[in-house]
Amino acid sequence: MSELRRDPVLGRWVIIAPERALREEKLVVPKEERNPGPCVFCGGQELLDPHEIYAVRAPGTFPNTPGWLVRVLPNKFPALRIEGDLVREGVGMFDLMSGIGAHEVIVETPDHSVDTADLPDWHIATVIRTYRERVNDLAGDDRFKYVLIFKNQGYLAGATLQHAHSQLIATPAIPKRVKEEMTESRRYYEFKQRCVFCDMIRQELHLTPERLILETEKFVVISPFAAHVPYEIWILPKTHSCDFGTISDPETEGLAYALKQTLLKLRIALSDPPFNLFIHTAPFRRPRVGYWDTIQQDYHWHLEITPRLTRPAGFEEGSGFYINPSLPEDAAAVLRATKVP
Repeated sequence: MSELRRDPVLGRWVIIAPERALREEKLVVPKEERNPGPCVFCGGQELLDPHEIYAVRAPGTFPNTPGWLVRVLPNKFPALRIEGDLVREGVGMFDLMSGIGAHEVIVETPDHSVDTADLPDWHIATVIRTYRERVNDLAGDDRFKYVLIFKNQGYLAGATLQHAHSQLIATPAIPKRVKEEMTESRRYYEFKQRCVFCDMIRQELHLTPERLILETEKFVVISPFAAHVPYEIWILPKTHSCDFGTISDPETEGLAYALKQTLLKLRIALSDPPFNLFIHTAPFRRPRVGYWDTIQQDYHWHLEITPRLTRPAGFEEGSGFYINPSLPEDAAAVLRATKVP
């Protein structure tokens, strides 16, 4: 029987409708064929895009030459541009801002033939540390309020290039989804004087472990109670922190292991599905009027993965309700039982 579940972080309701579920093999989308390289992101092609912003390199190598491990470039087709002043104005009843921001590509490896899940743990940790360095660098620009790190893997998830890469966009406004999380987290904290994410971690570890996929020393991987798509996954640090930018090197290594294991489980269980991955963290905390001072206690950064196995249709678009035909407990059981070689 269907049921409605309320997401305690976003405050939205999700319809869990297992009677609409297809068999697990029906959730598998056709595997995408990899195009041969080289491409603009490959090692040896650096001069095709010589605008290197940041790189992790072998000693003695120089910008825009081979020898890099992770490389950051400006997006060739940016959603927002870094040049210019931030201008806010009203147009009658409407609000307008100039399209100021930053849009960068994090090329995760010079090797065209591998995905993130194929990289060793230490290499993924290097990618995560690159995320951290870029977030903290962009925090110094007063025009920006937020940086969203995200990854699209597969054409159905919005990727236009197959070479393993992530992206970030710095914005002059806090994204709506993040603001909703922050607002609900604040309400929860005001009522209970506890972080909703920390409570969720305790719940999933000790009271309802049927949604637990993986536990490591520093992270938990869960299928959330009100997952809005089949096989939605959250990776949360056990130690409370609102700011991804403060992640330590040992924590990047722990996150790398949890992320690699999770991506391999998805690959094995669902035949390498397309997915979106993103990190939600607190906005840049500059003193300003009306900014609450409990965000360090009430918000908790985390990583989310949403496989693209179904498509939203008219009801979802018109109502804001998502229909998930897969029980989160069933999805967690499948992934938990999936053995990674």
